[in-house]
Amino acid sequence: MRMIIKDGTVIDGFGSEVKADILIDYGIIKAIDKNIQVSDVIVIDATGKYVLPGFVDMHTHLRQPGFEEKETIKTGTEAAAAGGYTTVTCMPNTNPTIDNEIVVEYVKSIAQREGVVKVLPIGAMTKGMKGEEITEMAKLKKAGVVALSDDGFPIMSAGLMKRIMTYGKMHDLLMITHCEDKTLSGEGVMNSGVISTMIGLKGIPREAEEVMLARNIILAKATGVRLHIAHVSTKGSVELIREAKEKGVKITAEVTPHNLTLTDEAVYNYDTNTKAYPPLRTREDIEALIEGLKDGTIDAIATDHAPHTKDDKKVPYDIAAFGISGLETAFSVINTFLVQKGRINMKDLVKYMSINPANILGISSGIKVGKTADIVIVNPYEEYVVDKDKFKSKGKNTPFNGMRLKGVVEYTIVEGEIKYKKDRKKEKIEV
Repeated sequence: MRMIIKDGTVIDGFGSEVKADILIDYGIIKAIDKNIQVSDVIVIDATGKYVLPGFVDMHTHLRQPGFEEKETIKTGTEAAAAGGYTTVTCMPNTNPTIDNEIVVEYVKSIAQREGVVKVLPIGAMTKGMKGEEITEMAKLKKAGVVALSDDGFPIMSAGLMKRIMTYGKMHDLLMITHCEDKTLSGEGVMNSGVISTMIGLKGIPREAEEVMLARNIILAKATGVRLHIAHVSTKGSVELIREAKEKGVKITAEVTPHNLTLTDEAVYNYDTNTKAYPPLRTREDIEALIEGLKDGTIDAIATDHAPHTKDDKKVPYDIAAFGISGLETAFSVINTFLVQKGRINMKDLVKYMSINPANILGISSGIKVGKTADIVIVNPYEEYVVDKDKFKSKGKNTPFNGMRLKGVVEYTIVEGEIKYKKDRKKEKIEV
């Protein structure tokens, strides 16, 4: 397939922002210039729109194998494309767990056959994510995992974690850690604070995250492993990561769109779609997270896309599943609350959602002649109302439902092929 993207504002991810055309020839970017004239090509009019490197999500739950009622690789990657993502990861909390090369190959084969965007498997650190026996890292790496993680199951044993990091360093594997001290978080379901006390829900103190983070930083410094911190949520965590980077620890970190924008006040009406781990924190934490992004302490914005069934959420808050469906709202949430309010600019968004996640995972990104054409075209000024029933994802569990957001994905192009195009025929005109 040959195509030209005409008259868009191209942010290439390498510092340039220019109005230009992009010529794509069978998946490869062949030219970036003004007024490219070529015949017999598909033409996409990007006038008034931004042309960006495709988004890369470091933290995606695709649920397959084992939990296909929540999501499949097909529906999850369809949701990713609708959200502007050209690459997503596949966290290992499946059934069976992605803890051996057979399951890795299964995920890769399904993704190749049914996936709409590129899928990168993440393997488990321990067998069954039970925090007991270390997985065979060499085999997992050879099978194609890009990192190891026990996802939402923190490894409580410091001795075991040090051995995991030591082996991870030997095999040059990225370690992605969910920082939670279970002895502190206990049966908590939301941020511990004024709101949790007022509405009578058990709280999760910020120390549950920060204590485990401090331990993992110490172990990473001792072993020299590449450590990535999943879904940072507190001011204290930002300070710990900043200090670790200043001391030369090989550490990177991510934050979710919901933790950057919503506070624990959203839980006040017991909407289970606000229940996530880590929980929604306070305005002070949000300000620290934004500053952490701006000064480079936090490297990436990742969705932690965690789709659930209606039954998983249609229960009392205490027993509802943790998790938010986030792939299809991530861009518009960040654009609305950060870009349009002047907290960051569009170049920053590209850095946090495209370039940095790709660099951390060791894959290519950016718009440059000779590179693979993984591209998203967005209109950052158009408004819409979030309607969970229109999600491609099986997971309709979003706290943003009914909210008016600014910024829509027009096209998602993966390896030169259009994988998503906004359907305007089905839109209702609001008066």
